Amino acid sequence: MTSSNPPKPALHFGQVVIGPPGSGKTTYCRGMQEFLSRLGRKVVIVNLDPANEGLPYPCAVDISELVTLDDVMDGLKLGPNGGLIYSMEYLEANLDWLESKLKHHQGSYFLFDCPGQVELYTHHNSVKNIFAQLSKWNFRLTAVHLVDSHYCADPAKFISVLCTSLSTMLHVELPHVNVLSKMDLIEQYGKLAFNLDYYTEVLDLSYLVEHLSLDPFFKKFHHLNLKLAEVIQDYSLVSFVPLNVQDKESMTQVLRTVDKANGYCFGDLEERNLQAMMSAAVGADFQFSTTLSVQEKYMEATGKTVEDEVMDL
Repeated sequence: MTSSNPPKPALHFGQVVIGPPGSGKTTYCRGMQEFLSRLGRKVVIVNLDPANEGLPYPCAVDISELVTLDDVMDGLKLGPNGGLIYSMEYLEANLDWLESKLKHHQGSYFLFDCPGQVELYTHHNSVKNIFAQLSKWNFRLTAVHLVDSHYCADPAKFISVLCTSLSTMLHVELPHVNVLSKMDLIEQYGKLAFNLDYYTEVLDLSYLVEHLSLDPFFKKFHHLNLKLAEVIQDYSLVSFVPLNVQDKESMTQVLRTVDKANGYCFGDLEERNLQAMMSAAVGADFQFSTTLSVQEKYMEATGKTVEDEVMDL
């Protein structure tokens, strides 16, 4: 008597787009869909945000068919945060609905547009469990975590962003790419204290802590900020890829990083460039020249040498 094993689900690749409210997740999904379509990939967007109304992109699967934030808030008398948490718990309890919807899009590349609530990705388990189930359905996903680039202009906010990004990476348990979105607005709220690569590569944070202590309000929290910086550097996991959705080179850099993270670049779904594959295989991904070109494009030149910047500190 022979036992037949159930057929293995088809392999799917995709991105789960996460981040705080207003970081540009929906705009990113729209831009990435258009960009990938021009490359010849068959792309579908899955809206998992029950608060997303008036979607700017064609949506293949929409959570609003299962639950909406307004209905939850009205029916259970919850606020927006509690309503989003309940909605994700409801989706987790009805994953068969999601599975049946996704089965209609075999052979597609998936973009999951997720809710903009930080707690869902730092310590609540529903979204984490949903991602884990997608992995069991043979989805190779990369978490694309978007944060506003203008936070770099405020040292306190940047340290907060680093803590949030690290916590999200550890909790979600997926290949992870942190993205500084809206690069064209990076100096909207002030000039950066350091070059852009200092922020994208998260270099020695002691300089940033010292810069922060120049503010009388934050000086009394110097020891706390120093310990937070030590935690971030001890893990040594957080780095960022700069992004302007309207810039083709910027989108290409993000896509290469994502494809490397989830293994798409090693597949045979598209004609591959051998040099790009070997670069991904050995981890030779030098982004200094890319970061430098982004800095020249979006940041005002200071005209200072490295020695001048050190003397300023």
